[in-house]
Amino acid sequence: MKLHIIFAILSLGMNANAQNLPTQNDSTHRIEEVKVMAKAKKKIETEMKMAVSVDDFLASSDNISFVKRGAYAWEPLLNNMSTERSTITIDGMHVFGACTDKMDPVTSYVESNNLSTIDITSGQKGSMHGATVAGSIDLKRRNTPFGLEKTWSGGYQTGFESNNKQFFNLGNLAYSSDKFVADGSIAFRKAGNYYDGNNGEVNHSQYSKFNTSLGLAYKTSPLSSVRVDAIYDKAEDVGFPALPMDLWLSRALITSAAYKQLFEEGMLRVWDTKLYFNAIEHYMDDTKRPENLVHMDMPGWSTTYGLVSRANLKRGDYSSEIQLNIYDNLSIAEMTMYPQDRSKKTMFAYSWPWVTTRFAGLSVNNSWDFSEMSRLNFGGSLGWNYNHSKYVEFNWIFYPGTPQKKNRILPALHASYQLQINQFDFSVGTGYGHRAPSVSEGYGYYIYNSFDRYDYIGNPDLKNEISYEVNASAGFKNEKMSIEAKVNYFYIQNYIVGKILSLGSPMNYQSVGVKGYTSLDHAKLFNTAINAKYDILQHLHWKGTVTYARAADDKNGNLPFIRPLTYQTSIHFMHKKFGVQTSLHGDLAQDNYSPEYGEDRTPAYKIWNLSADYTFNFNNYRAVVQIGAENLFNEYYSTYADWGNIPRMGRNIFTSLTFSF
Repeated sequence: MKLHIIFAILSLGMNANAQNLPTQNDSTHRIEEVKVMAKAKKKIETEMKMAVSVDDFLASSDNISFVKRGAYAWEPLLNNMSTERSTITIDGMHVFGACTDKMDPVTSYVESNNLSTIDITSGQKGSMHGATVAGSIDLKRRNTPFGLEKTWSGGYQTGFESNNKQFFNLGNLAYSSDKFVADGSIAFRKAGNYYDGNNGEVNHSQYSKFNTSLGLAYKTSPLSSVRVDAIYDKAEDVGFPALPMDLWLSRALITSAAYKQLFEEGMLRVWDTKLYFNAIEHYMDDTKRPENLVHMDMPGWSTTYGLVSRANLKRGDYSSEIQLNIYDNLSIAEMTMYPQDRSKKTMFAYSWPWVTTRFAGLSVNNSWDFSEMSRLNFGGSLGWNYNHSKYVEFNWIFYPGTPQKKNRILPALHASYQLQINQFDFSVGTGYGHRAPSVSEGYGYYIYNSFDRYDYIGNPDLKNEISYEVNASAGFKNEKMSIEAKVNYFYIQNYIVGKILSLGSPMNYQSVGVKGYTSLDHAKLFNTAINAKYDILQHLHWKGTVTYARAADDKNGNLPFIRPLTYQTSIHFMHKKFGVQTSLHGDLAQDNYSPEYGEDRTPAYKIWNLSADYTFNFNNYRAVVQIGAENLFNEYYSTYADWGNIPRMGRNIFTSLTFSF
């Protein structure tokens, strides 16, 4: 069987929904892959900046914002909801951070040069990867295809950023033949403290990161293959200026083994099954904070075993994707307090008391094309969630007699309709789903929140959050311009927040009280975005985005970390091998803040960026050099999502060189 026939079948199975209609813009946003060269090597970058981190790249999406506690490991918020309400996976694999302060989101354990795409799926359509409310973010690894001939390809990227004196080096190498493929990557970043717009040094904002990955694939028959992958990530000496402590070491090992089978005939087109294992260790301490009267160590460990099995089916105008997810996770976190003399311990506790989480779920997405103009998408999932706390006596202090084990059923449903009429496209959809409380929400013990300065206690008896969702979009596109407007609305019952407890006293001397996780009757969240593009001239292009969100609790009080009106406009000029980009972006003032959750008003700001690049081509090699400036006018600002109002980076001159073959 010739290879191009094999990949035609794979494409049919993997993109079963692709005909003449666009993707479902109200519920799915895929950040496009950028081709580095004619051989379809891909990398993650933005129009303004080639050398971006995974966080920078995610920030270019209109439905992703971030909580920032420093210059490293930002917490991604999908649809203005915290990470507890979204599912973040790597190639469908569940990975759970080991930090109670959420200083190691899944996105911090990969690098831009070992990813090909990031799939962002809004709302209940994201339940393919497990129970969710906000949606899902799936970080997809590079996967070089088999080739008819033996070929080598690769790339190298290096650069420097002036503000925090960051150096980075990223390399990729791949070998492909008709039966064997090998992918490898390596990345190193090191940065010092950054400086704000008033040229003041932001202490404890340095970091150092090393990441490497390896993937090996072997074709066992013309229509089947096996693949093994591994990612190793290590971060050291990471400062968090918004917290009273820092990270001295974080390590992650993420591994998988997969089998893929393609089918030439019948309804079943692709079957792909993967076994995976990942282990994470994360060590927070305050050894570099001599001003602290009492010192604290906070190590954490997270270990996950799992299976994900996916099948693609297609017959006529109907296509379907079915996915089975199973995983077992153990989360452990300790907290040890010391006086100035660290040889004397004053307190020890498990902030995550050896909590085991087991999940099994079956999900399905269906698509039915009524005609070339209309399509119905529908599906759902059913999941089982089990928790077990080894040291449940920590929870009994506040919730006497609470069970050591907890079983939950997590259903989800979603449906949408798409219509395309000439140059216009429309969609409308709805969703319903449950999510279980996170480990911290259910079993956390004295987890200090430096934002509102309360210690937080988990509640194992919390009810499932239940989400009701509606979404819609409308768009127009012709040869010169495109415009799209989209909106979604979530009504969430049993919305989990922290409320002040009448019993218990703070354990951290910096705390002002104790809060327990509890459920509001409901909360409401509204998100909208408008995206537009216009080709001013053949080589001159404009793009703009406006987003807005509002959220309220059951008493119409504001919820925290909700993005105010945000805008971005950019112009990109390209001619032959030369390119220039400039952009202006900013937020309006955050007037709808929540003092109850520690927020205050943040003023409006605007940031201007500028960059230029030049491409060199010689034989089969390609090199691009870029120089630019972020925050060109050195504005001093802090946003609604900056923990403790830490200021953002001031003027930053950056340069990078990319080489590929």
